Amino acid sequence: MMPQWISFLLCVVPLYWVQAQRQHFEPLDVFELEYVQDPQISPDGGEVVFLRVSHDIMTDRAYRNLWFTRFGSSEPLPLSTGHYNDHTPRWSPDSKRLAWVSDRDGKAQIWLRYMDSGAEARLTNVQHAPADLSWSPDGRYIAFSMFVPEPETPFVKLPAKPEGAEWASAPKYIDDIPYRRDGSGYLPKGHRQLFLLPVEGGTPRQLTTGPYDHGGRLSWTPDGRYLIFSANRHDNRKLDPNNSELYELDVQTGQLRALTQRHGPDRQPAISPDGKYIAWLGYDEQYLGYQPMQLYVMPRNGGRPRVVSASLDRSISDFAWTGDSQGFVIQYDEHGRTHLSYLSLSGQRQPLTDEVGGLSLGRPYAGGSFSLSRDGRFAFTHTTPDHPADLSVGSLSAKKTQRLTHLNDDLFGHKQLGKVEELWFDSKDGRKVQSWLVYPPNYEAGKRYPLILEIHGGPFANYGWRFSAEIQLYAAAGYLVLYTNPAGSTSYGKAFGNLIHHNYPGPDYDDLMAAVDGVIAKGIVDTDNLFVTGGSGGGVLTAWIVGKTNRFRAAVVAKPVINWYSFVLHADMPAFFWKYWFGTYPWDDPLIYHKRSPISLVGHVQTPTMLLTGEEDYRTPISESEQLFAALQLRGIESALVRIPGASHGIARRPSHLIAKVLYVLEWFERHKA
Repeated sequence: MMPQWISFLLCVVPLYWVQAQRQHFEPLDVFELEYVQDPQISPDGGEVVFLRVSHDIMTDRAYRNLWFTRFGSSEPLPLSTGHYNDHTPRWSPDSKRLAWVSDRDGKAQIWLRYMDSGAEARLTNVQHAPADLSWSPDGRYIAFSMFVPEPETPFVKLPAKPEGAEWASAPKYIDDIPYRRDGSGYLPKGHRQLFLLPVEGGTPRQLTTGPYDHGGRLSWTPDGRYLIFSANRHDNRKLDPNNSELYELDVQTGQLRALTQRHGPDRQPAISPDGKYIAWLGYDEQYLGYQPMQLYVMPRNGGRPRVVSASLDRSISDFAWTGDSQGFVIQYDEHGRTHLSYLSLSGQRQPLTDEVGGLSLGRPYAGGSFSLSRDGRFAFTHTTPDHPADLSVGSLSAKKTQRLTHLNDDLFGHKQLGKVEELWFDSKDGRKVQSWLVYPPNYEAGKRYPLILEIHGGPFANYGWRFSAEIQLYAAAGYLVLYTNPAGSTSYGKAFGNLIHHNYPGPDYDDLMAAVDGVIAKGIVDTDNLFVTGGSGGGVLTAWIVGKTNRFRAAVVAKPVINWYSFVLHADMPAFFWKYWFGTYPWDDPLIYHKRSPISLVGHVQTPTMLLTGEEDYRTPISESEQLFAALQLRGIESALVRIPGASHGIARRPSHLIAKVLYVLEWFERHKA
């Protein structure tokens, strides 16, 4: 039977979709999209294992299965197939075995495969999902993290209900923050601890204890005696969540020693192959909205840390040591592209590729991942605006990379996507604003088209030269689509990002209007039909825009913040938002919270506005959307509220939700065309 969501969508698909030519990207094509995730090259550089992500129209779910290929081969083969999820594939040091986590038996467990024979074995029978797998240097053990529940004592003892009685669910007693997390719901009592598992199987041994969360990258010293990891074990960790340190754990004795003590995050530690250095990511805490991650190195036997990436004014998202311990491959965003570069210990940089990404199907956000072998070969997720992530490989000794998979050629081989053009515009105060314009697939020169301004969230994030299903669907419906990186966007340096520090919304509004004006100046826009939409931080700006100008025919505000006062106290990270985005509690300065809230401008709104939010969104709770909807209704402004059942902040996590979002946006705009 066809799922209810899909049946509903097929009924409400607007006429312009029914009449669309089959060679254009269509809503149901979302189910056909596939992409590569977490490519892991073997330590000897000979093979690459990766997750192949596909979507099933009958279950409305994404599934991740293991595939592998020889380095340089364009003939990948499956290691697993089915309606289950594999993740975290990790090679043994000798490149002969593979460990990963799979829920193929119903619960997530650690599995082992002997790559030469194909023999497989399940190594664990645990109650909670393992994560952060890391092989010991001798290949005898696997370290991992796992949630460990804490026993809960009821606050009150309720009387026993009679046998067969149907009483209401018991009350939830909450006495701590954070108590819920977007995408996870209400959090059980407990913490993530580290474990050690013999590769031949058996009972995992717990290595850490206490009311702290341990996890992330787990790095072994070459002698196999110590694990290096990051954790926030400070007494005030819940109110100062970014203040983590590096720790050294003796796996035999359990003795724990702090390696760092500065105020700020210290994350993703990695020991150099020769064991002489520890590298990690972090920064000195300044409580700025945007604080780029830098790469630090310090001697393993003690000494002062130094910043290796000081000459690069960009935030490093990941890194890996080269086999000779003389440098790194680093990943970072620059001008709307995700780069890999070689960085020496002396700080010299050499570019490798700028086409990493493709993991965000809905919108063209940054992302992606890579891995590096001992001999300098690397594998990465590769994207451009015409395809989601595929597998590509390269080498430090070569100047070119090679794309090994073309997972969506069966779909895009007979589909015409909208052309994407990169543009730069001058904004207020002389800023250069980078933007991208997507043309309808059947674009005709000399004709004027309606324009959609689509705004990214974050706000400290970036759009770029990447695939986007939502934007391509808007273009296929006959719209020019403009997306841009206004003030506050990442990938342009610390100063540009902090133009909106304690000033958001602010100059980002001016940049967005400059980009719209720049496209209009090209003479291809139907200026009577301008539309605007955005999600999360883009929803904030969309709601702000309609309070500042009436130039847009209609707006769709997706998962926004409308009232900063209520948001800070209702979102899932209250200890973070007030501290970094305002610097003062809302009750201490309610006027500044109100001044920066879109609700302060609601009296000026004349634009027909739809609000669209997931009912289980704990990042920007649906109560924010409800406030603006109620205010617009009270003022008599044409408005609508779309509630997405079962959806969290990531509305497009399920394919049908992505399709629904696009179709509701397009229908609202179609109904308000001049």
